[in-house]
Parts: sequence; structure tokens; C-alpha cells
Amino acid sequence: MILQALAAYYDRLVEDGRLERPGWQPVKVSYALQIDREGRLVRVLPLLNPERRGKKEVMAPQVMNLPKPVKRTVGISANFLYDNASYMLGVDAKGKPERAKSCFAACRALHEELLHSVETPAAQAVVRFFETWQPDEAAACEALKPFMEDILAGVNIIFDLEGRYIHEFPEVRQAWDSHYGDGGDSGEMRCLVTGELAPVARLHPSIKGVAGGQSSGTSLVSFNAPAYESFGRDGGQGLNAPVSQWAAFAYSAALNYMIAEDKRHIRLSDMTIVFWAESGADQYAMCFEQALDDQDIHEALKNLAAGKKALWNEAELSPDERFYILGLSPNAARLAVRFFLQSTFGDFARNLLRHHERLEIERPSYDTRESLNFRQLLNETVNQKSRDKTPSPLLSGSLMRAVLMDLPYPALLFNQTELRIRAEHDVTRGRAAIIKAYLMQNTKRDNDYGKYKEAVENVNLDENTTYVSYLLGRLFSVLEGLQQSANPGINATIRDRYFNSACATPAVVFPQLLKLAQAHLKKLNAGNRVYYDKQIGEITGRINEDYPARLDLRDQGIFQLGYYHQTQKRFTKKEEKENV
Repeated sequence: MILQALAAYYDRLVEDGRLERPGWQPVKVSYALQIDREGRLVRVLPLLNPERRGKKEVMAPQVMNLPKPVKRTVGISANFLYDNASYMLGVDAKGKPERAKSCFAACRALHEELLHSVETPAAQAVVRFFETWQPDEAAACEALKPFMEDILAGVNIIFDLEGRYIHEFPEVRQAWDSHYGDGGDSGEMRCLVTGELAPVARLHPSIKGVAGGQSSGTSLVSFNAPAYESFGRDGGQGLNAPVSQWAAFAYSAALNYMIAEDKRHIRLSDMTIVFWAESGADQYAMCFEQALDDQDIHEALKNLAAGKKALWNEAELSPDERFYILGLSPNAARLAVRFFLQSTFGDFARNLLRHHERLEIERPSYDTRESLNFRQLLNETVNQKSRDKTPSPLLSGSLMRAVLMDLPYPALLFNQTELRIRAEHDVTRGRAAIIKAYLMQNTKRDNDYGKYKEAVENVNLDENTTYVSYLLGRLFSVLEGLQQSANPGINATIRDRYFNSACATPAVVFPQLLKLAQAHLKKLNAGNRVYYDKQIGEITGRINEDYPARLDLRDQGIFQLGYYHQTQKRFTKKEEKENV
């Protein structure tokens, strides 16, 4: 289904003129060898353009649509109409002249095979070039001397005849199309993507640009060992699961296109996520990318979630548009599919909106973020002082899938958040939002959910709930505020010494904290003493049972929510007093 959806998207891209037909691919080119009709090298043409990279301006190669590059490992295999100096000129800077000559011989053989019968000046000029060029004389060639150092660095070189690139001549292009469409020795089989009889691709094109993948590209589909092959398909490579040459090119071209375009993919931890609409319309992918980045498009999401059309960026979005999301991660020379999601654009908008609603919680005055995107949530699970701040790859994929499909959040999200709170004794806005969203989504079917529903679902402080864990969190915050008022400028508070134990074993810790509070109250003036004594009495008066001996993970989360809500209330009142 993944390959079918990608191949269909490729068709849309070709119809819109954004991609070339099979057998052609964008390639970076730095120089052109201008030859005459007799194949003699006339001059070398630089094809570099100035390009801004950060604060510097560098000379960058041009990108041209050229015949699809071959896959190279350690063998010798030439590209058609372009390549590096070893293949095009028979020279290199690696000190291996014999290998360079073998590369040149392979390149000459390929061009003679494809162009010998093409009766046009352009084709015959290339054939004569390979017939007459002597690699041993390259160093003495006056046309090459000014550019030899750059050319030997491994850049791509093309041919030019009388001011026109050879690959632009229709007859030459036709020769390549005929060659590329030839099934070779793979034979015809029923394609698993199109369902038609067609030549099979033994090796599938590489996917480039995946975060953490090999720079030369990685494979989405490959079979190179008996362990991966079916019975009777030993050494058959792509014959093990036949995909036609056209389908292999189509799905890889569509995937490479999305990875190369900024608004059609995002990177999250080790994962590259691409997304596209079935119709090929750009506005859906661009809107989705902004939604994942938590930009201000909630109004459009609300309309789509309600099944209505939405106007976004001067484009009309339909909630019924079929939409696809594919998550990929590197795995040696291959790609691992983390998830593949398909539904209507309205469904994904609805699920994203529900997720953001669950995350809504009172935020500190210094926090200007309207909501929290995926990266910000994942960062809450990582020690920001460590050298490696990369979130868990397993968590990244499972969190994205849970949100987009409106499934329970992964337990790892809650556990990692709790670990960070215990390590840092700090309930940040992001961590409190994660706890709130997790408890709302994952425990709403529990029999006890009705008892703590209000404590969990409230955005702000709930002063009416009698749920013990929440009340204990509130009480701890009040006791911390009391200690700070009694000891201005104190370096370490009860949060640093007692937070974890108070959260896990309240019956052991709170009697000590309340005894300590009496000593703190004696240090305050009459007004503040009454204020804190009243708050402590109000909260403890709502606790109609003994302090629990132990709180489970769920109740520890509710304790932390109570602490966070009460702390925000405390700071809000402090700011109000300062502003009076």
C-alpha cells in the first residue's frame, strides 16, 4: 500500500510538471566539456553559481535533470552523458591510474552501445570523443589545466555541443529512454504495485536525505542475503518481491522529492516524516507541516475537524481529502518504516485538535507558547544538561502515531516524564501538560476516573476537588511557599529534599513537613501567618482520610498536577501584589 500511494503521488507530480519521467533525476553538475562535431575538446565550461550558505557565499553546482545515476558499491559502472573525471576523462587524483582507465573504458562502452546507431551530430560527436580521447594526454590538455584541480575532486561533468548540452537533444534522450525501458535480463513478472506484467527492478533506487541515513542513499526495498529471500529466489534480489522498473522509479522519485522539499517533511529525533495529499495539492502538506510545528492555524483545524471546508493561506481545504503520512528511520543501508498512516485530512485535523485540547494547562507568565509541539513535548523527557539531548527514537514514533490516530499515549512518554521530574524536582508546564493529557487519554476507562476527573481535566487550579493525591500536591506547594516566605533567599527548599518522597510515600513525609511548617509560621508577621495558616487549614480540612502510605504512578502524576496548579496560583498572586 505504501508503494502504491507513492507511485500514485508520482503521477500527480509528473502531471504538474514537478518531476521528470522515469529514467531521469536531478543531478548536481559542476563543469561541461564543450566538444566539436569531430569529438575534439574545445573548452571547459564552469557551471557553478554563487549561493548563500549561512553568512558565506560559495560557488555551488547547478542541478540538472539527467539520466538516472547507477548504484555503485566497489564495482565499475558508468552513468550516461555525465560522470566524474575517472569515467569521463580516465584520470583521477587517487593514484590509481589503471582503475581510472578501466572506468573510462566502461563509460566509452556504454556510450558507444547507446549512441552508435543514433544518426545525429550530437550523438556522433560523443562517440568520436570517446574514440579519440587519450587519458594519458589529459595532463597536457590546455583546456583542462585551469580547472584540473576542481575536476579531479570528483564533481560531475556533462557534454556540450555548440552551446547546447548533449542531454537536451531529443534523439539522445530517446536513446536513453529506450535503454532504460528495456527489462534487461530480469524478465517480466506481475508487478506488486501496478498489477501489470512488466520488467522487474532487481535493484531499487536509493532514497537520499533521510536523517541519519547514508549520504549515498538508503534502500526502502532490498534483498541481499538468503535470510531475506523466499524459497527458490536465492540471489534474485528484487525478484523476491517483484516491483516493475517503472513503479520502483516512481515511488523513489516521489519520496526523494518530498524529502528534498522543506514543506513536505519534518524531522523528529531519528525519524523523517513525509506527508502528501492524494490529489497532489501542495496546500494540504504545507498546512499539515505548520500544524505539526504548532503554528497558529487552530481556526482552520477547528473547521476541518467539524467536517467543514477551511480557508487557509488563500487556499480551500477539504476535510474529505485523502491524506498519507509515512515515518522513516535509518537502519544501516536500509530504511525502517516506523508507521504509515492514511485517513482523511479532516480526521487528522480532528485528532491533532483533541491532542492540543488535552495539553491545555495554565502557563507561567514568561511562557508565551500557545501550545506545545512534538519537539517541545519530547524535550521534556530529556536531560537538557546532557551532551546528547536526542529523545528516544522509539518514543518519537509511537507518540506521533498515537496523536495522529487518537490512540492512547505510549507509556514511555509518562514514564520518561516522571523520571525527569524525580531527577530535577521540577514540574514544568510541558511536564504538567504531558501528565494531564496522558491521564485524560489513557485512564478515562478506569473505574476510579470519575473521582479524579475534575482534578485531571481542569486547565487551572481546582479548589473544590477532594481527591487526596491532588490535595497533597497543593499542600506541598503551599508549604514550600511558606518556607520561602519565612526564609527569604533560601538556596534549597523542601522541594529539593522531600518532593520525591512526599509524592511517593505521603504518610511518612507530610507529618514532618507540617511540624516544620509550625516553625516557619512563627517567623512570619501576623498577616502572612494568618494567610498561610488559613491555606493549610483549608486544604487539610478537605482530606477526610489518613495520608496514603504509598501512591501509585497515576496518583503521583495527580499529586504533581496539584502541585503545579497551586504553584501557578501562588506565583500569580505574587505578581498581582508586585503590580499593585
